Amino acid sequence: MNRSTVEIYEQAAGEYEARRKAWRRADARAFGRGVTTGGVRVDLGCGGGRYTKELGRPVVAVDAARAMLELTRSQVPACLPVQADLERLPFRDGSVHGAWSNMAYHHFPRERLPMALASLHWATAVGAPVDITVVHGAYAGTALPMDDFPGRYFACWEEQPLADIVIGAGFDVETVEVLDGRNTHVRARRARSLPDTVGAGMRVLVCGLNPSEYSADRGVGYARPGNRFWPAALQAKLVTRTLDPVHALMHDGVGITDLAKRATVRASDLHPDEYRAGLARVERLVAWLQPRVVCFVGLDGWRTAVDRKAVPGRQPSDIAGAIAYVMPSTSGLNARTSLAELTNHLRAVKKLAR
Repeated sequence: MNRSTVEIYEQAAGEYEARRKAWRRADARAFGRGVTTGGVRVDLGCGGGRYTKELGRPVVAVDAARAMLELTRSQVPACLPVQADLERLPFRDGSVHGAWSNMAYHHFPRERLPMALASLHWATAVGAPVDITVVHGAYAGTALPMDDFPGRYFACWEEQPLADIVIGAGFDVETVEVLDGRNTHVRARRARSLPDTVGAGMRVLVCGLNPSEYSADRGVGYARPGNRFWPAALQAKLVTRTLDPVHALMHDGVGITDLAKRATVRASDLHPDEYRAGLARVERLVAWLQPRVVCFVGLDGWRTAVDRKAVPGRQPSDIAGAIAYVMPSTSGLNARTSLAELTNHLRAVKKLAR
């Protein structure tokens, strides 16, 4: 999170809490009742604990500011306080059964929210409810109008962009709305899916058709033994580490997403409308983060959503200003295409991205 913002909270924790009211207390109680009995629920960006005590038990209070955690512990002695950054949650995969966050996920730049929510995706169990509220709008910076604690960094969110990011992070959105004209609120559930690993500075965005159930359960795309994506990407020198999408993004400039986020046994289990809706989301993602090349892995999805007569290679039309490249599926079921051919496609992608 933005460090100067955290420091403001460290210095003004008591004053900040004194000025704030728990206006969503009933919502927090309802959220807590929706968490699996005995399941760990977390209050992300807990502040002074205004909602922590309403979420039920066992509850973990997470904040980047130690002063806020001390206030929370005094208000909710039964909670487990954890000082942590929301962009790097310190939880074991699948260990969290409910995540509540009121007014915290707007304290870092927008382009870092996808990876922050990827961290939340990996931490939560399939089906876990998630409730996130942020400041509504399009403003980003440290001079938010009417901010009573000036200097804090805010990246505000409108409904459609926030819903896109939450869906991309592998959550099923149930509602997205503006509360009192001031705050954007999204309610979702952790899906059996994979989160996008995307951010600023991507050279290449790899877009699969949809996650397999096997990959979704392991938290890594193209994970099934026999899938040739990672071997081909290594041979093409597009990535420098296998089965590690975070390293691919941070060190190689390669992001990964999917046309459809719903995991299935076979891509053919998807309805064509899912591809088309997914393409619209991917187009908005590309227009926002501006990778140089988007590589679609799997010809069938592109033919369904865009061009029935498409052939592998660079496509005649760009996508949201980025070069569109389509290559055959890397699945082991696609025996017609060799590892060498797949590697050559990814070499061509790398060359286009230079």
